[in-house]
Amino acid sequence: MYAIAEIAGKQFRLTRDQYIYTPKMEQEVGSAVLFDKILLLQDGEKIHIGSPIVSGAKAEGKVLEHVKGDKIIVFKRKRRKGYKVKKGHRQGYTKVLIENILK
Repeated sequence: MYAIAEIAGKQFRLTRDQYIYTPKMEQEVGSAVLFDKILLLQDGEKIHIGSPIVSGAKAEGKVLEHVKGDKIIVFKRKRRKGYKVKKGHRQGYTKVLIENILK
């Protein structure tokens, strides 16, 4: 069984006992999270496609930790002007364990 869910404007494929890294959420570590925007649900041979969401379908998860992604280097330069700027950025993510998918 798997589901396609929309979390913070992005789509994720969810299966039971899977770890996903979502954009940073405000929940505390150890708290339960409920994802109710399920776009597609596959159960055995049956596929339920929502328009836009599957009614009654939910995914339960647990927040494990808040982490930062790899560093992205932003380098700006203008030729022949001596202008150079180098900046770094690390995006915040939340590691979530998907515990159950409910119909």
